[in-house]
Amino acid sequence: MLDILIIGGGPIGIACGLKAQKAGLSFLIVEKGCLVNSLYNYPSTMTFFSTSEKLEIGGIPFVTISNKPTRSEALEYYRRVATSNNLPVNLFEEVTNLVKKDDVFTITTSKAIYQAKKVILSTGFYDIAVKLDIPGEELPKVKHYYKDPHYYAMQKVVVVGSSNSAIDVALETYRKGADVTLVIRGEEVSSRVKYWVRPDIINRIKEGSIQAYFNSHLKAVREYEVDIETPAGLVTIPNDYVMAMTGYRPNFEFLKKLGITLTDDKFIPHYNPETMETNLSGLYLAGVVCGGMDTHLWFIENSRVHAEMILEDIVGRK
Repeated sequence: MLDILIIGGGPIGIACGLKAQKAGLSFLIVEKGCLVNSLYNYPSTMTFFSTSEKLEIGGIPFVTISNKPTRSEALEYYRRVATSNNLPVNLFEEVTNLVKKDDVFTITTSKAIYQAKKVILSTGFYDIAVKLDIPGEELPKVKHYYKDPHYYAMQKVVVVGSSNSAIDVALETYRKGADVTLVIRGEEVSSRVKYWVRPDIINRIKEGSIQAYFNSHLKAVREYEVDIETPAGLVTIPNDYVMAMTGYRPNFEFLKKLGITLTDDKFIPHYNPETMETNLSGLYLAGVVCGGMDTHLWFIENSRVHAEMILEDIVGRK
């Protein structure tokens, strides 16, 4: 019988584990992928918006040479935090069901069955892409995840989106020799784009190095071309790859299956903002999963505190 089972081995799940360890509670972290799986799936060239101090967990210093850490530095940091503190983490083990009876949770995974008095859900939102729902989206040339720009060298690439992910993809693939076209629903590049990157993409568009269609949307994808609905009408252009950087969402079906209530509009899960406990007593939420479809609400930087809030409530009750 565990005191706590933590679902999700990302930065916030690890932070919850550190707090549970400090409180002397028995716990286990279960992660369906590799350690900090979402960060691992970030683009290989990614640099964080925040400084390393804001990404620290458990009061353990995150030391970097540059002001803003890279993906590789973050992977190393969180791995060292987990291993040096001997946190019990089961990787590549997916939770498939959770049932509560007589104040005890029975958690079924792909490998075992566990029992715990409390459960913390820290599963993030990066595993499920928001689809375009257009003809041709199922073609292999349509990608919702991006790793490295070299693959798209000398190719005709359409990038859908206007936030950080889309702009990074557009600039990086352009600089590796891709012929890049941006398709943006709004009238301008998102104001959320990193302040040192936004002028770069605006200037590339102005000079014509990157073609951009504003107030437009991708309408259809075919093997060698795409249709773009623009204010001037339908435009068809040659195309090799579509990078649909349209965002990601939590696994709402899983949350509903567990019995967590969601709002009707943005599917924000119900929880007590002071304790992070959901409508299901003993089940807590931590990290970006708390934002529902509003994935710009919570980040590592401002959700680190969830670990402390949750453990204070659990220890107080104990």
